[in-house]
Amino acid sequence: MKKFDVVVIGSGPGGYVAAINTAQMGLKTAIIEKKWIGGVCLNVGCIPSKSLLHNADLAHTLLNKSKEFGISFENLELDYSAAFQRSRQVSQRLSKGVNFLMKKNDIEVIEGEAKLTAPGKLKVALTAGGEEDVEAADIILATGAHATVIPGMEPDGEKILDYVHAIMLESLPKSAVIIGGGAIGVEFATIWSGYGVEVSLVEMLPHILPNEDEEAAAELTKALKKRGVKVHAGTKVKSVTKNDAGTSVLLESEKGEEAIEAEITLVAVGFKPSSHGLGLEEVGVEMDKRGFVQVDERMATSVPGIWAIGDVTGKLLLAHTASAMGAVCAANIAGLEAQKLDYRMIPRAVFSDPQVASFGYTEAEAKEAGFDVKVGRVNFIANGKAQGLGAGVGFAKIITDAKYGELLGAALVGPEVSELLPELVLAQANELTVTEIAHSVHIHPTLSEALMEAAQSMEAGGE
Repeated sequence: MKKFDVVVIGSGPGGYVAAINTAQMGLKTAIIEKKWIGGVCLNVGCIPSKSLLHNADLAHTLLNKSKEFGISFENLELDYSAAFQRSRQVSQRLSKGVNFLMKKNDIEVIEGEAKLTAPGKLKVALTAGGEEDVEAADIILATGAHATVIPGMEPDGEKILDYVHAIMLESLPKSAVIIGGGAIGVEFATIWSGYGVEVSLVEMLPHILPNEDEEAAAELTKALKKRGVKVHAGTKVKSVTKNDAGTSVLLESEKGEEAIEAEITLVAVGFKPSSHGLGLEEVGVEMDKRGFVQVDERMATSVPGIWAIGDVTGKLLLAHTASAMGAVCAANIAGLEAQKLDYRMIPRAVFSDPQVASFGYTEAEAKEAGFDVKVGRVNFIANGKAQGLGAGVGFAKIITDAKYGELLGAALVGPEVSELLPELVLAQANELTVTEIAHSVHIHPTLSEALMEAAQSMEAGGE
């Protein structure tokens, strides 16, 4: 039996951060991974998708904006297979980097599938064959989540896809239906439409990005439609039928029923926790009805010595949330003072075109929570840097409590707004007010001036 101080199950952004932290604190650490070092995000999620999104942005510019930038050409060829290969190279390079960090920090990597047999004890079905018993004082569950499968819409990898199939496509379809208007659906709509694919995006709730500010969702909807994406919000999918030409998707809305024919259909309607088969029920780890592992602010589960981080907890299914939870968990295992996470204030981003970034309360949520809300808003059309980039779509919207100028949240839509948001997140975490942001001198011309100007507009009276 192999013995360690800490064993981490899962090597995604939460797992490998937790492992590195505990190893650097002097604890003998191992990490168990059944499929991909670096997890979903690095291999088939956020990293390769950003590579594909950049290629799609270039393709969209060449196809639709070349005259604006004074670029002319004949017989333009766009090779999506080259974009795909580049995305795989990016992922592989970073995966090798995680492997290097494991070796550098003396973390043993065990390739296989783990199951708890008792608190502190695991049995690993090794990828290479055979089994291995592992023992540790502390075990961290970092197994993530997987795509929700809807009965009758099971992915086959050819005509009906999940996000893994979609990220691994080496050639583009001529047409696609995307079921689900969340981050994954919107990002694939951006990628595919950038290359001229005919895309229909279907969302059951009243607007796409249903967890985001309604005004931000409306701005993105307008931009997607301009790209040629057909957005069907407030629309249910009754069935998906495979046929010789691809798929037929039957929609139902207040307008009635409508069938859409497309070469492929991507189902992107959410995630379920990867908690099944870990032996959690047998050892008494508390889970909710959906299977998400319940943790306290220390990342401890109901069983002493068993901890959980990241998507498997259902807190906020984002890679950087998992990493932050991993660092908190490691500190608590080592008996050190640890940060307490406020999940509402963790930043969120959708890498569409334009991007959407947010944190905290939406305007509607702040009002529902009883705050006396004040809003500052500036459009990017008035921003010199945005105009220079040819990207004057969107706005910066800051939400505060009227009495003290306390930051409650923000909704940004526009060029590279995911890079702008951390200024506001940092300000909120350190109890700065809108006044400090308004008085902070920003470089001109920059996109970040929009934040300063939104704050200044609030000082002048707000919207």
